[in-house]
Amino acid sequence: MDLAVVLVLCLSCLLLLSLWKQSSGKGKLPPGPTPLPILGNILQLDIKNIGKSLSNLSNTYGPVFTVYFGLRPAVVLHGYEAVKEALIDQGEEFSGRGNPPMSQRVNKGYGIIFSNGKRWKETRRFCLMTLRNFGMGKRSIEDRVQEEARCLVEELRKTNGG
Repeated sequence: MDLAVVLVLCLSCLLLLSLWKQSSGKGKLPPGPTPLPILGNILQLDIKNIGKSLSNLSNTYGPVFTVYFGLRPAVVLHGYEAVKEALIDQGEEFSGRGNPPMSQRVNKGYGIIFSNGKRWKETRRFCLMTLRNFGMGKRSIEDRVQEEARCLVEELRKTNGG
């Protein structure tokens, strides 16, 4: 009997902790349907026709709203005007990308693919400048690649399939 009480107590503490964690981060996010603890809004969405589900939610909460997939919030932009304002009118604020946890551990925020913000701009500028110095965008690099391909084919023919 004591084990059942401890188990119920632990479960209720986890539930309260989950609710507290979800409600503490809501101040920065747009409005949206109230998520269930741990599950989020998954039960409120029709997985087979998610577009229609999100469209129905946009009728209730407006063109910008928050949906929880599990414990992770996702801000949804619904409609041409909302997407245009976010990506064109305020493009600089929305130019960042998410940080996948595994790549963050491995790359520590460096590289072209997984970097973000100022570091990404500097890396991109350096890469483009270096590639231009090597001839990217010029006709001469195509000739070099074709010449190397011809040499490779000749070397492969010399081996006679060995």
